[in-house]
Amino acid sequence: MLFACNTNPKDSYSSIQDVSGDMAMATPQEHPGKKLMENNCYACHNPKASEENMIAPPFVAVKMHYISGDTSKEDFIKEMIEWSKQPSEEKSKMPGAINKFGLMPYQFFPEETISQIADYMFDNEIEEPVWFGDHYNKMQGDRPMMKGKMGRGKGMGMNKNQANTNKQLSVEERGMEMALTTKAELGKNLIGQIQKNGVIAALDFCNVQALPITDSMATVYKAHIKRVTDKPRNPKNKANAAELQYLENFKKQVATGVEVKPITVQMGNKTEFYYPIVTNSMCLKCHGNSEKELEIPTLNKIKELYPTDMATGYNENEVRGIWSIGFEN
Repeated sequence: MLFACNTNPKDSYSSIQDVSGDMAMATPQEHPGKKLMENNCYACHNPKASEENMIAPPFVAVKMHYISGDTSKEDFIKEMIEWSKQPSEEKSKMPGAINKFGLMPYQFFPEETISQIADYMFDNEIEEPVWFGDHYNKMQGDRPMMKGKMGRGKGMGMNKNQANTNKQLSVEERGMEMALTTKAELGKNLIGQIQKNGVIAALDFCNVQALPITDSMATVYKAHIKRVTDKPRNPKNKANAAELQYLENFKKQVATGVEVKPITVQMGNKTEFYYPIVTNSMCLKCHGNSEKELEIPTLNKIKELYPTDMATGYNENEVRGIWSIGFEN
């Protein structure tokens, strides 16, 4: 969904102020689950987002609903794995979140990834949005008080003042930060359009605003940030020969279900960073099959905006394209 874009400027998308500043303060953590959580989940569950810009519940709320005084770590991990394999209203313990945000689209993650994220969540404090305390106080009259209020209660966690703030991010971590914060900025605007105004509005949004948002993030990071593919909707997103090779490599990795690692290439004092963009059920609303997911009005709008479109026919868990990011070391 994040490839339908032209260069027409428009100033109605959400502010990107503080996006880089907050993320740049992040420091490497010892527990692998924290980094996996940030890399894989914070595009939608980012605790830095304001309440009105959230597009999914913060993980502090998830922990509060799923962990009680008699919940074992094994049970919690199992429940998170089962949920990730097949999200459904029947399995959810957060009907209010489904009413507000809709059901989470299925996204492929290796079981080990979910296990490590859940392991971290169970034993550690989860970062709270600044607005969450007031939100909880307003809502607690509508539901019983739960163990582990505010996502705490299991394990001592790491005090944020104990983090190693002096350790410099690696080039891989820097590239991932740029990709994920740009993805989050695009995602919150795009999914917000779908939730509020529907798929057609999302196509119009992407057509006008996606490239300006990406360029704005590139300016913030003083980097070159692109999303490229072998089947572009906008010809400007067509991958070059080197990017096509990396894209094919990622396709093979995703198809086998292994944990995908970013690719970094050192070129003197510069780094080239590559990471896949993988489809989920939400993407198929604009990039799926005409016989199944794509509705006639959506197809007509795509043809109107993109006469040479090649970006349909995808299924879930397929590599739609890659992040291609260049920056100085």
